[in-house]
Amino acid sequence: MKKLILTLLTASILVGAAQAQTAGNKPATEKQENFEHLADRFADLQVLRYKIDGFETLNPKQKELCYYLYQAALSGRDMIWDQNYKHNLRVRKTLEAIISSYKGDKKSDQYQLFLTYAKRVFFSNGIHHHYSSKKIIPNFNEQFLSTLIYGSNAKLLPLQPGENVKDFVGFITPVICDPNKDAKKINLAANEDLLQTSAMNFYEGLSQAEVEAYYEKKIDKKDPTPISYGLNSKLVKENGEIKEKVWKVGGMYNNSIVKIVSWLEKAVTVAENENQKDALKKLITFYKTGSLKDFDTYNIAWVKDIDSRVDVVNGFIEVYGDPLGYRASYESVVSIKDMEASQRIEAIGNEAQYFEDNSPILPEHKKKEVTGISAKVITAVVEAGDAAPSTPIGINLPNANWIRKNHGSKSVQLSNIVSAYDAVGGSSLTKEFCFTDDEIQRAYLHSSLAGKLHTDMHEVIGHASGQILPGVGTPKETLKNYASALEEARADLVALYYMMDPKLLEIGVMPDLEVGMAEYDAYIRNGMLVQLSRLELGEQLEEAHMRNRAMIARWAFERSKGQAIVRETKYGKTYFHITDYKLLREIFGELLREVQRVISTGDYKAGQMLIEEYGVKVDLELHKEVIQRYRQFNLAPYKGFIQPKLIPVLKNNKLVDVQVTYPSDFLEQMLEYGKDYGYLPNYN
Repeated sequence: MKKLILTLLTASILVGAAQAQTAGNKPATEKQENFEHLADRFADLQVLRYKIDGFETLNPKQKELCYYLYQAALSGRDMIWDQNYKHNLRVRKTLEAIISSYKGDKKSDQYQLFLTYAKRVFFSNGIHHHYSSKKIIPNFNEQFLSTLIYGSNAKLLPLQPGENVKDFVGFITPVICDPNKDAKKINLAANEDLLQTSAMNFYEGLSQAEVEAYYEKKIDKKDPTPISYGLNSKLVKENGEIKEKVWKVGGMYNNSIVKIVSWLEKAVTVAENENQKDALKKLITFYKTGSLKDFDTYNIAWVKDIDSRVDVVNGFIEVYGDPLGYRASYESVVSIKDMEASQRIEAIGNEAQYFEDNSPILPEHKKKEVTGISAKVITAVVEAGDAAPSTPIGINLPNANWIRKNHGSKSVQLSNIVSAYDAVGGSSLTKEFCFTDDEIQRAYLHSSLAGKLHTDMHEVIGHASGQILPGVGTPKETLKNYASALEEARADLVALYYMMDPKLLEIGVMPDLEVGMAEYDAYIRNGMLVQLSRLELGEQLEEAHMRNRAMIARWAFERSKGQAIVRETKYGKTYFHITDYKLLREIFGELLREVQRVISTGDYKAGQMLIEEYGVKVDLELHKEVIQRYRQFNLAPYKGFIQPKLIPVLKNNKLVDVQVTYPSDFLEQMLEYGKDYGYLPNYN
C-alpha cells in the first residue's frame, strides 16, 4: 500500500505562526503579496485562504474544465462525512438547522460555545478530531443542546420517518455529548480489536479477525497485478453473511456519485487532449461499475496523462481512515500546473534511477528500472473530501505497487498551499526549540527550501523507491495496522538520506548542504519535541505521520549513542542537538535499509517492534515541558483552508468564462456546501 499524502508537520510548526485575524472579502485580482491568508481561529485550529495563482493564464476551455472538475469534487463531500462516522450526516444537518433557524439568543456565551463546536465539527468532516481522531466534546451541556434543537425549525432537522423531535433529541444527545459513546474514530492500539474499538463507518457487525480471515481467503498473494480489495465498499455482516456495499452508481452513495459522474461527463467534452479524455472516461466507468479492475485501468490511463495543464485526483484514495488499511476515503484535488516552479521537482524526478541505484537498501529490494515518474508543482484550484479543510502539501499516486512499478506514478507539490503556510509564519517557535544560534540561522535562511525539497524527495523518490519481493503480498496484508506509518517512514528516510547528498547540488536544486542540515535540524526537533504539542497530556502517538516521525527521530537518537545527536539542557529546557550530520545520514541510511526490508519481506514482528518501541510511547515529563513551552506563543497547532469559489459566466445559456472569488467566512462556506452539495440521505 503506497501512501501519497505527506501531511504538513504542523502547518508552519517549524517556523511558528502568527495569530489569526478575521480577513475581509477580497477580489480575485488582488496580488499575492496583498492577499489576506488569515481567516479564522478557534479551539486548536486556524483557518487560512489560498490563492489560485495562474488561473488567469488558462484559456476559456481550460477554465471550463476546471469548473466541471470543481463541481465534481464538491459533489462527493457527503461521502467523507458518512465514511468517518455513521451518524455524522445527522449531526451535521442538526448543526446546520440550528445555525440557520434557531430563535433564541445568538449572542449568549453558550451559543458562542455552540458555534465553536460546530466549526470544529465542520473542519473535521465529523464529530471526531481530524488528526487525533478523538471525539470532539462540546463545552455546552445536554440541556442547552435540547434548547437549541427545540428552538429551531423542526422541518429542517434530520428526522427519520415517523420520528418526533423528542425522540430525535434522545438519539442525538449522546451522539454529540457522551464522551464514552464512539469515543475514537480510529484506534490503532496493539492487542485490541481495531474494528470494534473504532467508530469509522467502513464496517458493520464484524470483528477484526473476521475481516482478516475474509481477505486471507480472497487475496491471491501470487497475483502480480492484484486489485485493491475493499477500496470502494463498506463491508457488513447481514444474516451471518459477509457482504460488500459498493460505492457506485446504483449502489451505496448513489446520489453523490451520480452527481460526480454528471460533472465528469461534462469535463470530457472540454478535455485538453486524448489522454486526459481517456482517463476521465475510465474514471466515469469505474464510478458506474464499481469494479476495482476498472479503477486500476483508470489509474493507468491517468498516469499517462502528463501533458495536460489541468489535472484532477478524484476517487476513493487513501486508507488512513481504516485501521485495517483496506477501505479508502473519498477525496478530490483539482489543480493546474505551476510551470515555473515545476523545474525543481522535475529535476529530481529525472534522476530517480540514480537515487534508486545509490540507495543504502539491500540490492534485492531495489527496482532494477524505475518507471515513468512524472513530477510537477501544482496550484490547487479546489480540494474536497478527505483533502479539505485540512490538506496535503504533497501527493504521489497511484497507490497500487504494481501500477507504479509497471506504468509509473505522478508526484506533485501544492505550491499555493505551501505559500499560504509560509505567509503566516514567524520565528518565535524556531528560536524556542533550537539549541544554538547556528541552528536558528540555518532555519532562517534555509527552512523554506529545505521543507520543499523534503516534500519533493518524499513524494517523488521515497514512495517510488524499493520493491516488494514476489509472493509477499501488499503491506496492508502483511504489516496490517503498522503499514501506513512504515510506508511514511520509508518515504521520509529516503528524503532525509538524500538531503545531504551532493547530487542535489549537482542538479541545481539546492545551493549548499546547509539546506540539508537545516532539514535534519527541523526533523529531529519536530520528531523528538515539537509535535508533542499536538497531543493532550497523557496521550500516546497514534496518527501514522506522527508515529513515523517519532520512530525515525528516536531510533536515530538511540542509535547515535551521543555521537550524532546529543540531548542538551539549557535554562532548565530540553533540546536535541545534532553534532555530526554525516554520521546521522549514515544512521538514517541504516534505518532506511531496515524499514525497506520490513516492507519488502512483510516482516510484521519487526515492523511492529519499530513502531511500538519508538513511535508510540511518550515521555510524560518531556510532554509536559513541550506543552508549557509551546503554550506561550498562543499558536494553533492545526491549520486548514477555506476553498476558493469558481463562478461560471454564462452568455445565451452557454458557459463563456469562469471567475474566481475568495470567501473569507469559514462557517458561511460550510453552510453553503451543506445546502448545495448535501445529496445523501441520513444514513443509519
